[in-house]
Amino acid sequence: MKFIPRWRLRKPAEDEKTVYVSERHGVRQLHIGSDTVQSAMRIARPYDLELAYTRSMMGFLLFRPVPRRVLFVGLGGGSLAKFIRHYFPESLCEAIEIDPQVLTVARQCFLLPDDDPGLTVSIGDGAEYVAQSGRQYDVIMVDGYEAESPAEALTSAAFYRDCHERLSDGGVLVANLWSGDRAFNETLLRIESAFPDGTLCLPAKKPGNVSAFAFRVAPASIEWATLEVEAERLAALCGLDFPDFVLALRKMNRHDDERVYLRPSAG
Repeated sequence: MKFIPRWRLRKPAEDEKTVYVSERHGVRQLHIGSDTVQSAMRIARPYDLELAYTRSMMGFLLFRPVPRRVLFVGLGGGSLAKFIRHYFPESLCEAIEIDPQVLTVARQCFLLPDDDPGLTVSIGDGAEYVAQSGRQYDVIMVDGYEAESPAEALTSAAFYRDCHERLSDGGVLVANLWSGDRAFNETLLRIESAFPDGTLCLPAKKPGNVSAFAFRVAPASIEWATLEVEAERLAALCGLDFPDFVLALRKMNRHDDERVYLRPSAG
């Protein structure tokens, strides 16, 4: 593996545009404008998902097990794109990243491959891209932060409505949210408003991050028994703790002994 030493920098100054990389105990980390870790890669296992929130975002597979066309809004180090490309090679993946520095670092330091038929990366505004694109996606994964807060354009009501329009009938939006954000509840309400068929929230194992799953069409089955069987299959396929994801769904969603209820729900 070849890495460019000039990206191995400490944070040089207070600047929300600064992109830099740190490395500790065999883990390489991406920072954008603060000491907050935006992406991480264990050098010995570059296709694993090192951060708990990225693992929880993959919980969408419980409901959409064959992601044939995936859009990533916000690239970071490319962990999610590499993971899906590795375990689901039949998927067609696109990413839109606003900062060209981030793409450069992802390729030089985090083993993100060059564009090929299975993965393409474009530089541009993610909200504008979703609004203007005529393509349909099975999954849209949104993880766009500026320093320590979500990018405002990626948490607007208009953006979530555009995501709804870009999804196929069985499609799902996956949004990485921060529960400590003062706008967390308001953001979740915007997602619920844009996706009247329902949403679910999955808290990451490390407290703070929450993955919101919003469905273009309500899943056929959200019974615990079905989810538990699917979780075991997915754990064997790609090594993540899907049974733990099923348990964690109980923490932030209405449920009974038989099933979890979509948010909002009159059930």
